[in-house]
Amino acid sequence: MTAIIARDEVKGKIDRGDDFKLVEALAADAYRDWHLPGAINIPASRVRELAPQMLPDKNADIVVYCGSFT
Repeated sequence: MTAIIARDEVKGKIDRGDDFKLVEALAADAYRDWHLPGAINIPASRVRELAPQMLPDKNADIVVYCGSFT
């Protein structure tokens, strides 16, 4: 199931220490400079290639964050 959650919900998951994977779909340089604690980087352009290797548990709770800088 895919759902959109608010950033406050993500912060709550982090603060509570919930068992979930936090994925930042940012370019490598943006990830290096701005990633959230515990996040892994899978750039949006490489999701199909890297997700099966980096997120093998299809039942895991996965939160994906992406953004743009203007």
